Amino acid sequence: MQKTIIDSGPLIALFDRSDAYHEKVLNFLKYYEGELICSWAVITEVSHMLDFNLWVQIDFLKWCEMGGIKIYDISQNELREIRKMMEKYLDIPMDLADATLMYIASKENIKNIVSIDSDFDIYRTLKRRSLNNLLRQ
Repeated sequence: MQKTIIDSGPLIALFDRSDAYHEKVLNFLKYYEGELICSWAVITEVSHMLDFNLWVQIDFLKWCEMGGIKIYDISQNELREIRKMMEKYLDIPMDLADATLMYIASKENIKNIVSIDSDFDIYRTLKRRSLNNLLRQ
């Protein structure tokens, strides 16, 4: 099964019908076959950005609960590598959610991402690989 990292932007767009990327993300997910993976940092970021409506937040959490995405568990002893990535990209900057995604991609050898964020064109995994953004295809 194909594994793909998913960033906050597409998840926000999926649950915010007024978002400019809503239809694009919806269409992408209709045809995507595989597992979408993110971190708790991404879940937190999405929930915060959906704070305009508590019911939308709840719908997002229900979707996660039903398996819409897989939440990758990052342990405390993995934070060092994540912090080092954030330090490397201070000039962009790389936030915690993005750093966790790049860490997961490195650790799980995942080559694809779904993102509306151009920063992922710059970031490299710990193995110095770029990710292929499936939302641009």
